[in-house]
This record gives sequence, structure tokens and C-alpha cells, in this order.
Amino acid sequence: MNGKEFLQAVDIVEKEKGIPKEDIFEYMEQALTAAYKKEYASQNSKVVINKDTGDIKVYSYLTIVPDEKKNMDYDELNENPTYDENGEPIEVLEFDPELEITLSDAKKIDKLAEVGGTIDTEVTPKDFGRVATSTAKQVLIQKIRERERTSIADEFADKQDELMVGTVELEDTDNYFVNLGRSNGILPKKDCIPGEKIEMGKQIKVYVSKVNTEGKGILILLSRTHYGFVKRLFEHEIPELADGTVLLYSVAREPGVRSKVAVYSENPNVDPIGACIGEKGSRIARIIEELNGEKLDIVKYDKDPAIFIQNALSPAKNLSVLITDPKKQEAIVVADDDNFSLAIGRKGYNARLATRLTHYKIDIKNYEQAKECGINLRSE
Repeated sequence: MNGKEFLQAVDIVEKEKGIPKEDIFEYMEQALTAAYKKEYASQNSKVVINKDTGDIKVYSYLTIVPDEKKNMDYDELNENPTYDENGEPIEVLEFDPELEITLSDAKKIDKLAEVGGTIDTEVTPKDFGRVATSTAKQVLIQKIRERERTSIADEFADKQDELMVGTVELEDTDNYFVNLGRSNGILPKKDCIPGEKIEMGKQIKVYVSKVNTEGKGILILLSRTHYGFVKRLFEHEIPELADGTVLLYSVAREPGVRSKVAVYSENPNVDPIGACIGEKGSRIARIIEELNGEKLDIVKYDKDPAIFIQNALSPAKNLSVLITDPKKQEAIVVADDDNFSLAIGRKGYNARLATRLTHYKIDIKNYEQAKECGINLRSE
């Protein structure tokens, strides 16, 4: 690889992989220096790449030190040491002519020489181009991988708890693998909606439940059963939620069975439930279709917990709500015989979802059970 070819390769990597030229030159110089030191057992050497021509040269260098260092009595200095800020003795190393040069000798070579600088001598081997080519390939591949991983990690770091669209590409016994663009996400089959069919090559919406960038590779866990999936679907389908006209208070979900979503608006002229349902139920229909037919209850949030609990227990009606302990958020709900079963719901789903939605522990009783507890709501 000659200088021109090297510069062309650097240009391609910068454009296609987004790695700045300066970084590529730095990576290459570090790697080539390490390769040279290993090949030729030279510790005081460095590789310099001409950024205009692409030429690669190796230099042996001597560090410039004060003249007096050459004539110091090192035994005496180390027997009577000075100490650092931690109280540790500072070891004084002897002058090493293979690694160092005095300032007066350095000025014979370069009048502008200063202590701490170096005197460089080119020692580029004839066959170093072979070493450089091999090392360049290895370094660029490694750095491209590192940069891509960092770039992907940065891209997905803020995607946790968000809705994404991907293509289902692979599956194994326990998972589907979804192509999200620059990386694949893992959709565990247990996190798919019960009864839904996931087809290879199909585009699906997924909720990003976890992003982990700390390991060797990036781990993106996906879900279609998380309650956040319902929340993001509502925000995606309903413009009034996106612009803040309608606010979403909470979501409770039994995947594949039923979800309850509490919404409200601070604008008295806006019907939050109507906005979510849409004209002729168009908006809610799209969400239900995405949820594979899962039932949806949209209820109105109210600052009065008793009213909110009544709304949350829909479709049950004619309920009496008693807040028994506001601090512990406990309530008793009394229902007549016609609404008692509705309030509890099949397998207790309705009551459980209302509890999660309102964050209140709800104890549902019929009139007879309430009377036994000393609560008499019927007029005798």
C-alpha cells in the first residue's frame, strides 16, 4: 500500500464509517509504533504518518535531558532521596545514552533543541511497508467495529421505553430477532401477545423494554406485552396526546385480555375519551388491531379518587365508593347484584386492572357483605 492508496482508504473509511481522519491517523501511528517495537525490539521509536502524502516513516528518538544529569552521583541521590507529595521517595534514574541525550549535545544537532524534547533519526526499514499494510488492515477493522458499536450504543441509548418498528428476521425456540436498522432486538416469545402470529419478514411495532450497552455487544430487549406498549401506541395514534391537549394518567394491562387507560384534559372543552376513540372509532380500532383484538377500556381520570375508582371499574355502574384510608390508598366499593360481577370481572381481571390503574387497593362488596361490615347504603 503506497501513500496515495493509504490516503484513499482513509477517505473511504471517513465517509462510510464516520471516523474522522485525525482519529484514523492517530490509531494507525499508535498501532504501527507498537508493531515496530515488537518486531525490532526498540523502545525509543515512533511512527509518523505524513497526512498530506500518506508516507509512513519510523524514527528513533533520544529524549533531551539537562547536561548535569550525565554527571550526577546517583548512589548518593538515592541514599538521600527527595519525597513526593505522598511521602514516597523519588527514585532518580541514571543517564541512559541509548534513550537520552544531553542538551549541549542535542544543540549540536538542532540549535532549537530544548529539555524535554527529542532528537529524531529516521530508521524506517525497507520492508516496513509490508508490516504497515498488515497492521493497517487490522487496526482499521478493529476501530471500525469499536466505532460502530459506540455509534449504535449512542443511537439506541435513549430508545428505552420507546416504540420502534422493526422487521422479524429470525427465530429460535424462545425468541424472535427483530431488525431495528443498525442492530437487532430480541423479542422473547413470552413477551408476545397471547394468540398472535408473528411472521418472518413482517414489520411489527415493538416496545423497547431494556437497552444494555455495557457488555461486548449491545443488548436490546423488546416486548409487546408491556403496559408501556399500550401507552406508546396511544401516543403514536392520537395527536392530542402528542401535543398535550389530552394527558395520559396511567395504564394497566392484562396482555391478550384487557387494558385500561386513564386519560384527562385540562381544557374543559376537550373530550379526552372521544379524542382517543376517534371518528367512528377509527383511532381505537387501529390500536386494538395492533393489540391482536385485546379489549380496551378508556376511562376518565379524576382528581377525586372516589370518582376515579368508579370510572376505572367500568363497565360496572351504580357503584358506591368509600375511601377508607387515603394515606394507604385503600377503598371499599359497594355494588348492587347486577353490577357486582361486572365490577370484579371474569377471573377478577376488572378489579385487578382498576387497582393498578388507580393505585388504590379496592375491596369490592355487595350490599349484604357491606352490611355485615357495618356499611348500610340501602334505605330501609
